[in-house]
Amino acid sequence: MIYLILISLFLTDSTKQISKREWLLTQIEQIVSDKDAIVGVSIIGNNGKDTLSLHGNMRFPMQSVFKFQVALAVLGEIDQGNISIDQKIEIEKDEFLPKDFWSPLRDAYPNGGIFSVEILIQYCVSHSDNSACDILIQLIGGPKTVESFIKKTGVEDLQIEFNEEKMQSKWENMYHNWTTPNAASETLKLFYENKSALLSKVSYDFFWKTMKETTTGKNRIKGLLPIETIVAHKTGWSGTNKETGITAALNDVGIVFLPNNEYFILSIFITESRENFDTNEKIIAEIAKAAYDFYTNETN
Repeated sequence: MIYLILISLFLTDSTKQISKREWLLTQIEQIVSDKDAIVGVSIIGNNGKDTLSLHGNMRFPMQSVFKFQVALAVLGEIDQGNISIDQKIEIEKDEFLPKDFWSPLRDAYPNGGIFSVEILIQYCVSHSDNSACDILIQLIGGPKTVESFIKKTGVEDLQIEFNEEKMQSKWENMYHNWTTPNAASETLKLFYENKSALLSKVSYDFFWKTMKETTTGKNRIKGLLPIETIVAHKTGWSGTNKETGITAALNDVGIVFLPNNEYFILSIFITESRENFDTNEKIIAEIAKAAYDFYTNETN
């Protein structure tokens, strides 16, 4: 009898958990239901016990989201002793990407300068700097070095063929740098848990500090969360095609840290969108808020 009661309690609890996850997925589906866009979502929470997704295995163009993977690959090279985080890189004026590329580093140092790898990683991730990104990619051997580093962890659903300069030279090129929402969340999970010592402690601490200092996308994952919420994240955006009116990518992936010292992982990709920029950002903000409410039990 006791055995049957325990089974019953377990099944009841499991059913409640499934029901709650279904509630969250329903909330997400309602948020995107009237939007002229394809939205991919992947969430991992409750110490990996909760996983849910919408178009989770669909390929989405990453745009600047791939800079967090670039940073991980560079840190991997540092941990292997192939380069140093203090290593100085001289950048000539004409080595910066042109003015039509986003580059706060170039704008701050228009005549070039000498920069450490540490500074270049911070600009690449926290400020989504395209010049810093491409210099780091070149330093470690090219885009495929980044792809190979991530795939060695067991994450297969991604492709990185181009650096920022080549990716932005043709509209269609961005589709060659892709991942899936589930793969993005799994990558974040693997490197945050760091169970296989994918990064040294020094590199680990530096990477997550840099992700928490991201300055872009304030109206995306962080947009509707309590102002004190810490989010370690990386954004990406394609701009809108002037001929078709389509935004191919507006993304944000990261980890949201909760007041109870727990966290959840959230990857949101928007593609083929005919919505305006603010609406696309609001989609991400509303999904993040729904997940935040779910994991802080504010919906119960």
